[in-house]
Amino acid sequence: MCGIIGVVGRQDAVPLIMDGLRRLEYRGYDSAGIATLVDGQIQRRRAEGKLRNLDQRLALEPLGGTIGIGHTRWATHGGPTEKNAHPHATERVAVVHNGIIENYQELKAELLAKQRRFESQTDTEVIAHLVSDLLDQGLSPTEAAEAALKRLEGAFALLMLFGGPHPMLIAARKGPPLAIGYGNGEMFVASDAVALASLTSRVAYLHDGDWAVVTIDHATIYNSEGAIIDRPILQSSVSGILTGKGEYRHYMLKEIHEQPAAIGDTLGSFTNEETGDVDLGPLPADFATVPRITIVACGTAYYAGLVGKYWLEQIARMPVEIDVASEFRYRAAPMPPGGVAVFISQSGETADTLEALRYCRAQGQTIISIINVVESTIARESDAVLYTKAGPEIGVASTKAFTTQLVVLACLTIAVAQARGAITQARASALAAALREAPARVSEVLSDVRGIEALAHQIAQARDVLYFGRGTAYPLALEGALKLKEISYIHAEGYAAGEMKHGPIALIDEDVPVIVLVPRDALFDKTASNVQEAQARGGRILVISDHAGIERLGPLSVGTIEMPAVDPFVSPILYAIPVQLLAYYVAVAKGTDVDQPRNLAKSVTVE
Repeated sequence: MCGIIGVVGRQDAVPLIMDGLRRLEYRGYDSAGIATLVDGQIQRRRAEGKLRNLDQRLALEPLGGTIGIGHTRWATHGGPTEKNAHPHATERVAVVHNGIIENYQELKAELLAKQRRFESQTDTEVIAHLVSDLLDQGLSPTEAAEAALKRLEGAFALLMLFGGPHPMLIAARKGPPLAIGYGNGEMFVASDAVALASLTSRVAYLHDGDWAVVTIDHATIYNSEGAIIDRPILQSSVSGILTGKGEYRHYMLKEIHEQPAAIGDTLGSFTNEETGDVDLGPLPADFATVPRITIVACGTAYYAGLVGKYWLEQIARMPVEIDVASEFRYRAAPMPPGGVAVFISQSGETADTLEALRYCRAQGQTIISIINVVESTIARESDAVLYTKAGPEIGVASTKAFTTQLVVLACLTIAVAQARGAITQARASALAAALREAPARVSEVLSDVRGIEALAHQIAQARDVLYFGRGTAYPLALEGALKLKEISYIHAEGYAAGEMKHGPIALIDEDVPVIVLVPRDALFDKTASNVQEAQARGGRILVISDHAGIERLGPLSVGTIEMPAVDPFVSPILYAIPVQLLAYYVAVAKGTDVDQPRNLAKSVTVE
């Protein structure tokens, strides 16, 4: 994910910003830039590639100023070019931004009609022009920023620098994290406390919806209603380590809350910035003639692949075979001529998956991988790589890697469906529009988790837990059970709800929580019948559904988790969040090691 840092001080800002950007390199990036205020004028330096290129640019064209902002960018909207690098600026304001602006096309059209000239392909540049337009209407920087924030839809963390006699920064958070650092006669802002480690140990974290005016010795923080509020200044323990947990108790919780940004970044990298439609670029196969896709993965990535199988078969009408990597190659499966094999791995180093890839390569399959780590072994041995933009995932239990894998599979589904003529352009655009809503809807789920935490305390007392779902919710039931097992050590099983009568119903009694995922899709009524069957046998039912679903099933349950109403196509992405949070809070209640559960490793590099 992208990195942000800002400085308001009395000394040269550029060395401080560059140090902070180096500390954020672990997030991954492909361009970088800095803007400072010099005699009231905004000055910028940007460069493609690594920070050394920006260093060289600054050596040739030095920047002065004691106030400035910096950014490392992982390309989403628009390629990794200097024009697309942040900060984006007009004469009046410069902006750096993490996340995705869902309604940027509408805003851009409005601003183009006012003769605003755009230089980049990014959604971020819209913010700079929107704020500038408001400044031209006579608003102050603070007023213009507040008005602009109210018009932005999506998930974002951003930082603004203003030209003229305005020695301040304005920071805002809606989804992705943002921290304010308190120094001695100087102030800082960053997307991660690790960037501030050499500058200050006193850090306050903006909450979702907060925005702040940061001057040389103070930060005035406002909530989403515009009221001034206090956020506690904490003593940060981050020093020279690679990453920090910020205000979060565990890496897993931090990474759960990073999902709006990670989903937005991933989606942005596979979206046409002009039309908003899915654009994967050239792929090494003609899916109009591909006879079958074979998906291979392990663990959580396998469950992402199961969702992909549903999507590809239902929407793209593509035959799909799927197997766990540790079993696949030992079946000596026959592979069809002209087939495509898709491999899913967070690390790109999973040994079983890598060996399965090599088997498929020997069988003449075209290899496409869905990977989070650039230049990993699986990535190097693939014909094409569709990168997730999750950034480093420290917690052993996969969270943001899973949801970004789902995003890539959703985009692949749309592309394959179009190649096969299985859907119209209008339907493809509608599915892409539904995907673009995902970051904001995930932010909604994460905005208040108190109900989920309360329910977790009930589940923590159980010895056994069942998860049920149908259709694309079935893999989510499997994933929920896996999450609970691996970090809380409670025995849990996931089942297709329609299979309940074929055995699992014998396990149901008043001591067994039954967690049912019931998105409002074509299978809702059938799942509702399964809920009634389980409740009739004394099951302690916990329903995860939207408002209409809970109105119908709530009376049958002992607890509910209400989800935003979304297109069924994106419900697996959204419904992953509560099962992650339930597992997390159950593990916390039981006192287990959430980030490093026993016997598990982050990347399984041996068979």
